Amino acid sequence: MTDTPHHQLDYVEFTSPEPQATREFMANVFGWSFVDYGPDYADIQGAGIGGGVERGTLRAPLPVINSNDLDASLAAVKAAGARITVDTFGFLGGRRFQFLAPGGTEMAVWTKERE
Repeated sequence: MTDTPHHQLDYVEFTSPEPQATREFMANVFGWSFVDYGPDYADIQGAGIGGGVERGTLRAPLPVINSNDLDASLAAVKAAGARITVDTFGFLGGRRFQFLAPGGTEMAVWTKERE
């Protein structure tokens, strides 16, 4: 994930029950490469925006929005009526949460760990 400005789209995640086949397709068709983070997740390189392929049941792509203040973004999302689907969690490089916006669109907000 990059240093995208506050509340701008930064990343998109794709799920696939067969992530290796999905990666091979993306590499062959689009020329993208990948960085593995274990057997179930790969970071997409060279797509023009950050992205990843995660092993899992098919779902719509997950847009991930950058935040300079994750706690304030979480409060705003809740105040606007969204339902939190994944509580805030940490991962290598940052923290994030996921939610369903009114209307049913699933999204995530993340923040980069500050050094």
